[in-house]
Amino acid sequence: MFGPDKCGITNKVHFILKHKNPKSGEFVEHHLKYPPSIPSDKLTHVYTAILKPDNEVRILIDGEEKKKANFLSAEDFEPPLIPAKTIPDPDDKKPEDWDERAKIPDPNAVKPDDWDEDAPMEILDEEAEKPEGWLDDEPEEIDDPEATKPEDWDDEEDGEWEAPKMENPKCATGPGCGEWKRPMKRNPAYKGKWSPPLIDNPNYKGIWKPRDIPNPNYFELEKPDFEPIAAIGIEIWTMQDAILFDNILIAKNEKVAESYRETTWKPKFQVEKEKQKSEEDATGSDVLAGFQKKVFDVLYKVADIPFLSKHKLKILDLLEKAETQPNLTIGVLVSIVVIILTVFFKLIFGGKKQPPTRLEEKPEVAETSDDQGSSGEKAGEEEKEEAAAAPRRRRRDT
Repeated sequence: MFGPDKCGITNKVHFILKHKNPKSGEFVEHHLKYPPSIPSDKLTHVYTAILKPDNEVRILIDGEEKKKANFLSAEDFEPPLIPAKTIPDPDDKKPEDWDERAKIPDPNAVKPDDWDEDAPMEILDEEAEKPEGWLDDEPEEIDDPEATKPEDWDDEEDGEWEAPKMENPKCATGPGCGEWKRPMKRNPAYKGKWSPPLIDNPNYKGIWKPRDIPNPNYFELEKPDFEPIAAIGIEIWTMQDAILFDNILIAKNEKVAESYRETTWKPKFQVEKEKQKSEEDATGSDVLAGFQKKVFDVLYKVADIPFLSKHKLKILDLLEKAETQPNLTIGVLVSIVVIILTVFFKLIFGGKKQPPTRLEEKPEVAETSDDQGSSGEKAGEEEKEEAAAAPRRRRRDT
């Protein structure tokens, strides 16, 4: 049996063979140890098993070697194709006086007189005091005052209607409600059930195991004795759709398989990879665009905060440039954060008041193909008009 298997925690490329024991005549199933995992994507993959005359087996996935093993190695197959020379004697029995206990309870130990096995693990904390302001007469839960009886409620069929319970809001503001009870604390006198300490067992003989005898089914093997391949079967157990198998090839020359893999599988695989990449890029772009839109929506709301009113025109101008010129987005967002933090710290720590001064800003120049609609000659006039006019927010398409 050869091929991928992914189900639950199972994820491996099986290689299982049945080999006939020449001594017993029984067929034994041998599993490849530590098989490779299968790819986790949804692309088409080709799995190859190469059986060599020197007892070597190689597992390839998409033409790349993932596992190499030897049929006659006990390290590579479970159980090994060549049985062990000796086996435990099935008729050997452990002697009745065989003691496997390395430690035993000290027979001379005596429980101390002050050891109280009945002492509880926890006791009431007698030093605890009821917190001041504890609301003894307030229940922890009250009827929901906003709940109303459903119109289709029938008292005869449904019983008397009761409003659902909710947490008492008074309990949230106070130290607690209801009957106050002393908390529990660990009992310093608690020792638990007494048991004698352990000492070395003078009669300890170790863990018993049956003696080994020659394996009657042992045989030596130079090469596996494979049965002829009479048919091919596909075993599928799945709860998913779109699982397909095709192009099953059995050949005596691995070059034939390599050539077939390059001409039938690889072109299909390349097309699938390109399609998957384009879909991932499209999905990623949509997600990124949606995220950017949410960020700008938040920033436009931030610009409307009263304590930023003096800087509103500047922030709106920066936001507009960030949306129309993606290459400036990161720098613009950093600038906005700096402005907000500067104003915030001034509000907290204050600052020396400065006499009003007239600011003349130079127009910013960005390398872009868009027409910005401004020039150096008109910058001063536009600043005067913007200072006199009420703050105007740019209309945004949503």
